[in-house]
Amino acid sequence: MNYKKTIVMGLLACLTISLSAFMPKAEPAPKAKNLKVLPKNISKEELDKVMDDFKLALGVRCSHCHAPMKDNPRKMDFASDEKPEKEIARDMMRMTAKINKKYFHKALAEGKTITQIACVTCHNGKTEPAK
Repeated sequence: MNYKKTIVMGLLACLTISLSAFMPKAEPAPKAKNLKVLPKNISKEELDKVMDDFKLALGVRCSHCHAPMKDNPRKMDFASDEKPEKEIARDMMRMTAKINKKYFHKALAEGKTITQIACVTCHNGKTEPAK
């Protein structure tokens, strides 16, 4: 009886392994388009992290900067520049990078512990920075 169970289990294992060889491969994540400030070779995971940081820093959703697709308004057209908020975000990224380079880069190179500025530094979860 155990001998038959062992044979059946072995055949099922072989069948499973054989079928898995014919399974379609997972498609790689599509490359991000229309990146003007972020690196063109940024990974999907890194890009998602940056976008999540923006959402938290400004207290917004994706639709704050990204326009909906023309043919399917339920989905975002991440490459579109239709919304002016997207260009404002790019300008703010450039400004932040310039400030960090000018005021904090040398201290970091010298090994000093110093905090760099980020969106949340001024925005604190609001779309307009504190005045």
